[in-house]
Amino acid sequence: MNKKRKRLGTQAVSSRCYLIDKDEEFRSMRSDGAILRRFSAFIHESSLNPGGRHVTSCGMSSGISSDPGTDGGPHDRRAAPVVSALGGRPIVLVGMMGSGKTSTGRRLAQRLGLGFVDADVVIEQAAGMSIEDIFARHGETYFRDGEKRVMARLLGEGPRVLATGGGAFMNAEVRRRIASEGISIWLKADFDILWRRVRRRTTRPLLNNAEPEQTLRRLIAERYPVYAEAHITVASHEGSHDDVVDEMMAQLESFLSPPDPHQALAPGKTNTGKNVSKLEKIGVELGGRGYDILIGDGLIDEAGGHISRLAPGAACAIVTDENVAKHHLPALERGLDAAQIKHAKIIVTPGEGSKTYSVFERVCDEIIKARIERNDLVVALGGGVVGDLAGYAAASVRRGMRFIQIPTSLLAQVDSSVGGKTGINSPFGKNLIGAFHQPSLVLADTGSLVTLPAREFRAGYAEIVKYGLINDPGFFNWLEASWLEVFAGGAARAQAIAKSCAAKAGVVARDEHENGERALLNLGHTFGHALERVTAYDGARLVHGEGVAIGMACAFRFSARRGLCSAEEAGRVTSHLKTAGLPVRFRDIADWDASAEQILDAMYQDKKVEHGALTFILTHGIGKCFVAKTVDPLEVLAFLKDELNAGP
Repeated sequence: MNKKRKRLGTQAVSSRCYLIDKDEEFRSMRSDGAILRRFSAFIHESSLNPGGRHVTSCGMSSGISSDPGTDGGPHDRRAAPVVSALGGRPIVLVGMMGSGKTSTGRRLAQRLGLGFVDADVVIEQAAGMSIEDIFARHGETYFRDGEKRVMARLLGEGPRVLATGGGAFMNAEVRRRIASEGISIWLKADFDILWRRVRRRTTRPLLNNAEPEQTLRRLIAERYPVYAEAHITVASHEGSHDDVVDEMMAQLESFLSPPDPHQALAPGKTNTGKNVSKLEKIGVELGGRGYDILIGDGLIDEAGGHISRLAPGAACAIVTDENVAKHHLPALERGLDAAQIKHAKIIVTPGEGSKTYSVFERVCDEIIKARIERNDLVVALGGGVVGDLAGYAAASVRRGMRFIQIPTSLLAQVDSSVGGKTGINSPFGKNLIGAFHQPSLVLADTGSLVTLPAREFRAGYAEIVKYGLINDPGFFNWLEASWLEVFAGGAARAQAIAKSCAAKAGVVARDEHENGERALLNLGHTFGHALERVTAYDGARLVHGEGVAIGMACAFRFSARRGLCSAEEAGRVTSHLKTAGLPVRFRDIADWDASAEQILDAMYQDKKVEHGALTFILTHGIGKCFVAKTVDPLEVLAFLKDELNAGP
């Protein structure tokens, strides 16, 4: 108990006064049950009274301060306009453990003349124990529930600087509250900086395991795509905390500055005021059927302008799914309205279950019912499923219509939206019904990826890795060194997407209908499509990119088994995919129960089967893939059996 008293200071939070004398608090606690009841009471009141305020009867602890600074007020000329522009909202700092939320948060609060609160300290004081002890005694689920309720209270307490725990922003409800009630700043630090800061600390419960370094890498991969939803991103680097705070102040000033209604729209801004990154333009050279791939942030907002220039006077039928419609359809429709483009919308259920005859029939009928004519456009707004489905409908309705791809998943942006492969699934296999039908334009809005679930982002990353493994070892080397930056967003992500699109555009231009080189783009797909089939296209168990990841790892291990490449290179590929959070073995699939014979049978329905013989993409090493058409099925069966019995 003395250790806890020393660590937590002389204050504690109770369900009535919130900050009372610590000695009295500890005298009232006689058991874990008492502690649990006190913390439960606090979070219960937090949920009932989110607008309540903390009351202090004595000096503040290190984690909770209403003192604007030792000099009695702010000393930054930007403070007053920033605080005024906050309009009573708190500034919420999010990021990984070790990113500096507490240390820089205190300094930012002092600059602005605001109070500072560390949510973790509030929780510790409410529970009368450390975060580490809460995890150990009651589990992470209990802690996260309490954290969510405490955050609801703290967000309603007016302007202040609020430092959150590393996992708080991962809760969708907390993110929604922060987005609507506060201004969020992500303190983004790379792995090396975080590891130096946290590796010797024993108070990080999520790192208290046998492999803390790998755990930290996994958490970064899972969390950075979600942290990217914050309003502002500031790099947390080694050096002066004041330099980081200076950047925070500059970003806040810029973000909160009201637009000048009399100023013309600046380059790099959409008509909604959203920043648009420098556009990358990649051409798919197919003669008169060639088209551009535009890559950048804000393209959904600007789609109306691009479409009106491409097809003046044309109407549009938008095909999307329920999830994407919620996030991105309003912005697209606003842009179409601004460009005076008539449009209809067709919304389908998310997932592979929509790539069926019945849904295809419905989409075609709704396009016709909306009186979308042959010279009008079909717009595919969504991931690979929507693109395949809408593209095949465009190829079919009125014997062929133009269509535009607006991919909103990473997998679709780097792979399925480019090249004109469209289609639906059959009960006998994936993508067995379809057509080659090239789009007229691809608008890859990198900003749309911030709404993508982390699992889907990882799945898309597998397709990026594929391009390095096929014929670009330098790109794979770069991905090994920079994958965290790709996951985090910014320049590295845009670079990876552009590099992937350029690679695919070149292959498509040289072999549009997959009579030769284009088959290399199926690396991992013979295995992956078979796995999707034996799991009945159940996205809860396996999504396409995950099947490709397992398939690529299998292709390299199978190649090594045949003496085509070294076991070391196969291990390197498996290790990178696994480090990025992707599955690499059959047993990584939830509820796995298929046999080697079932997998092999599914392979025989693959599109690449010729004259009853299986086709694989195998390799002589990283960047040295080739098409293999003479693989003995008994050899494949033996490999599959060994894979099913393989260890970690």
